[in-house]
Amino acid sequence: MPTLSADLRTTRLIEAYVGLRPEGLPALLELYDPAASFKDPFNEVRGRAAIERIFRQMFEDLREPRFIVLTAASEGDDAFLTWELHFRRQGRGEPMTIRGASHLRYAATGLLALHRDYWDAAEELYAKLPLLGALMRALRRRLSTPQQQ
Repeated sequence: MPTLSADLRTTRLIEAYVGLRPEGLPALLELYDPAASFKDPFNEVRGRAAIERIFRQMFEDLREPRFIVLTAASEGDDAFLTWELHFRRQGRGEPMTIRGASHLRYAATGLLALHRDYWDAAEELYAKLPLLGALMRALRRRLSTPQQQ
């Protein structure tokens, strides 16, 4: 069961993400300030149009993307979420999950001014690719601290 102690602004945003479909993208973007910034491990953009391009690309690249928010907390104009993105890669049937967290900051207007996603691309994506994944697992074994028996 999710732990949610979010204010109304963040609750509206969570609802928009949990139910996000391509046709619902305009409603989601209305929750962002026109000059909002968005950053994740692959993108750093400013403005609704640029944020929209990221989500449109997500819908093109992924099959059945679905967000689940696990925790949410708001304090003043800042909010923090933990979430999972469930999807299937185009051309492949296996389900995948990315686990991450977001820092949100609201403008005085109540619209989202900053959206920063934190997730480990190496663990969540690269390690699941056949060739790159094998290399990453070998590196992780070599670099990890030996476990005591």
